[in-house]
This record gives sequence, C-alpha cells and structure tokens, in this order.
Amino acid sequence: MAAGSDNSQVGMQWAAITGVIATVSVFAIAQGLSYPLLSFILQRQGVSPAMIGLSAAMTPIGFIVSSPLIPGLARRFGAGRTALTCAALSAVVLALIGWTQNVYLWFPLRFLIGAVTNPLYVLSEIWVIALAPPARRGRIMGVYSTIISAGFAAGPLCLLAVGTEGWPPFIVGISAFVLCGICLASVLPRLPKVDEAGHQVSVLGFVPMAWLLLFAVIVAAGFEQGALALLPVYGTHYGIAEVRMSALLSMMIAGNIAMQVPLGLLAERISARLVRLACVCLTVLGCVLLPLLIETPLIWPMIFVWGAVSYGIYTMSIIELGERFTGSTLVAGNAAFSLMWGVGGIAVPPLAGGAMDLLGAGGLPITLGLMCLVLAVASVAGRGKARILC
Repeated sequence: MAAGSDNSQVGMQWAAITGVIATVSVFAIAQGLSYPLLSFILQRQGVSPAMIGLSAAMTPIGFIVSSPLIPGLARRFGAGRTALTCAALSAVVLALIGWTQNVYLWFPLRFLIGAVTNPLYVLSEIWVIALAPPARRGRIMGVYSTIISAGFAAGPLCLLAVGTEGWPPFIVGISAFVLCGICLASVLPRLPKVDEAGHQVSVLGFVPMAWLLLFAVIVAAGFEQGALALLPVYGTHYGIAEVRMSALLSMMIAGNIAMQVPLGLLAERISARLVRLACVCLTVLGCVLLPLLIETPLIWPMIFVWGAVSYGIYTMSIIELGERFTGSTLVAGNAAFSLMWGVGGIAVPPLAGGAMDLLGAGGLPITLGLMCLVLAVASVAGRGKARILC
C-alpha cells in the first residue's frame, strides 16, 4: 500500500512538472511572437529604428521594476493566485496594444506587459526547480531551458502562418496567454507552496548570498542579447550577406535548443558549478575564434557550440540556485535572476555597440569575451576561496 502511495505521489509530481513546463512554453511562444510583431508594425508606420529600439526596451525595464515586488506579491496573495492574475493581465495588456496601434501609447503598455509577465515566468521557474527531484534536476532544467528557447523561436514562426497585419497575430498571442492560465490552473492544487517556507528574504537581501550566480546571469543575458542584436552588423564588416548571417543566428539558437539537456545530464554527473565554468571558458574561446572562422565553413559548428555553451551558463546557474536555496529564499533568488537578466539585456548591447564604433567589428567579440573572462576568473577565485573556508 505504501509503495502504491509513493508511486501515486511521484506520478502527481511529474504531472505537475509537465503542467508547469507546458505553461511556460505557451508563455514563451506569446513573448516570442510579440517582439517581432510590434517591430514590424512600427516599421510599417515609418517609425525610426532608434524609436523602435526604445519601444522594445520598455519590456525588459518592466522586468527590472517588477522583479523586487515578486516575493512580496507571492507572500501576500499566494504564488498561484499571483501567477494566474498575471496570465489574465498579460492577455488584457496585449489586447490593448493591438487596439491602440500607437507608438507613444505602446511605451507604457510595453512596460506593463513586461511587469505583468515577469511574475508568471519567475514563479513558474520556481515551481519547476522545487518539484524537480535533486537527482534529476539537471536534466529537468535542461528540458525546461530547451522548451523556453524553442517557444521563443516558435513565436516568429507563428507570424509566417497568420501574418503581421490586423488582429490575427494579436489573437494568437492573447489566446496563448489564456491557454497559459488554463494550463497553470489545471495543476495549481499540486504545486508546492514555495512562497511560505522559511524566513522572508528580499531581492536586494539575496544579492550578497549568491553574487557570483547573479553575475553569471548578467553575462548570459548580455551575451545572448548582444550577439542576437549585433552579429548581423558584425557580418557586414566581412561582406557576409544578410541571409547567411540570419542562418548563422538560427544555427546559434539551434545549439542553444539542442544542447541544454546534455549539459543538464553532465551537471548531474559532475556539478553544475564545474559545467558552468566549462561553458564560460568555451564561450571565451568562441569569442577568440569568431574573427578567425567567420569566413570559413568551420563557423557553422563553432557557432552551434557557442550558442549551446553561452546559454548553458544560465541553465547551470538556475540548477545551482535550486541546489542551494529553498522556500522564500528561492523566490527572492529567482526574482533576482530575472532582475539581473533585464540588467544584462539592457546594458551589454549598447556597450558592445559602442565598442564596435570605437574599435570596428572586433569590438563585439572583445566586449563579449572580456565579460566572460571576468566571470571565469571570478568563478575560479570563488571556488578557491570556498576550498580555503572548508
């Protein structure tokens, strides 16, 4: 009887994990669809590229502003109720964006969509971490990262099916947020009450507890956003056609999607910290090799691995977060991750772009490489300090 009860409990746990991952995958599709859709609409309206970029920046600013509020919201209203409310509000705000079609009104609305989607994403990630059995956390977080990446990649593909004009693309995004809420509601009774356990920790209070993990998130976000935004510009310096650079970016994303589960399995065999250090070192190596291989066929396997290991920095950081923290500290830590992802995504692309203005195309790999090198040195120094303390 006890064995049957245990099997039932395990089955419910896996059902809950599946439900939460389904929730996040639908959320990722909606987010992945909205970014290019709104840029296309603004472009058709004759809005300048600089204004389009500023408009797009409002969403990560919404992430940054809302992140410190998530632990308090989860404690006050419950994590489940907060996430469900955010799914509903996301659908409403996206509908308002479709209804207004005005660049100036979109500034506050895009800020709002960042603010209301962020708690949904953060709390879903916390549930996956809390539900994952420790012995299988690496592969589960690998699957989670893979599905998130695939969802973001699938968003633009939806536009191929429904186009970018009128209400159809907005209806797809709104429906995705509604479906996200339905998926979440179906598994809500099985989700752990992560917001109530342990003493209360704020986002800022979490920073000194895991500063190296948070720095790793800044690097991972900055690298991803900087590479996606500026690799096409980098390619023009070598006279590479836009079509080929787009294909290289797709190969980079494919590496990200394909390799997170193998990296997660490797983290289970050794440790997430060691795998993260290896990912950082290989990312630095990719920065060194980029100018040497960009005009050769070897760039294809190199960029595939580069995409895998650069995002692997984040995947390993999230696994280590789940290994080290629980309860309200985990909520604060994950909200801090979201905050740092926003900081990295906003700060690094302009920094790398400025370096390209000063140094030419080489400014991109130099900026990204130095950033990763600092993380590698800090990781080694932190590991050595931990050994001394032991």
